[in-house]
Formats: sequence, structure tokens, C-alpha cells
Amino acid sequence: MTIALAMVASIFCTSVLAQTKKDTTTATAKAPVIAVTPLIEKFFRDYKESSNAAVQNIFTSNPNMDASKFTELVSQMDKARELVGKYQGKELIVQKKAGNSLVVYSYLVKHDLQPLRYTFMFYKPKNDWMIYRLYFDDKVESELQDATKL
Repeated sequence: MTIALAMVASIFCTSVLAQTKKDTTTATAKAPVIAVTPLIEKFFRDYKESSNAAVQNIFTSNPNMDASKFTELVSQMDKARELVGKYQGKELIVQKKAGNSLVVYSYLVKHDLQPLRYTFMFYKPKNDWMIYRLYFDDKVESELQDATKL
């Protein structure tokens, strides 16, 4: 009985420590939601109608990039959208913070036939957030696999 009680206590303590650690990590990993959320929301409002408008508008937040040079990205997005069907909405998968000046948001973007994953990286060199990178792919499973790792 003593061994069983020790095992139960050990499992309980491990579980409590794991939960405490997880809660702390989650709290510190939160990215600044308010600052970049309007840029992302505008992207998806534009995306509903046009990949081109979405890309052009989000890259206006970065004065160092010429949005007119993103024709290849827009072309790839349009081809993918033809294959996956009509846009049906989005869901935030994860947001991560790397310091106070770099954040990443990953979204599950729902389409009729299958989801896509869009990843936005924002950088704040001084006072304002700007888009730094924008990626998309159909590798949503890898996001779920990564999320299940301890």
C-alpha cells in the first residue's frame, strides 16, 4: 500500500509541476494581440475578395518593401485557392513572441476542400509594428504535431 501511495503522490506531483510549468510558459509566450490584430483582420477581410488586395494592403505597413513586387506570392496564393475552394474563415492556431520586437501568428485558414496555414511575422524596429514575413502552406498537420509535443 505504501508503494501504491508513493506512486500516486509521485504522479500527482509530476502532474502539478507540469501544469504549473505549462501555465507559466503560456503566459510568457503571449504576443501583443492588440497591436497587430488590426493588420491581420484587414488582411483576411481583403483575402475574402482578393489575394492581391490582401498582400498589397498588409505590406503597406512595411515602408521598406514594395508590395508591387509580390506578384509571385499572389500567383501562388491564387493557385492554391483554386485547388482548396472558397474561403470560409480563419482560426488562430498559435501566437508566439520572440522578445518585445518580433511576433509570429499562425492561422488555420478554412476553405471548402481543405485548410491552409498562414503565418505572419511582425517586427517592431521602433514604435510601430510592420509585416516582416508572410508564409502560407498546406502543412496544417505539422502545426498539430508540434503542439502535441511536450
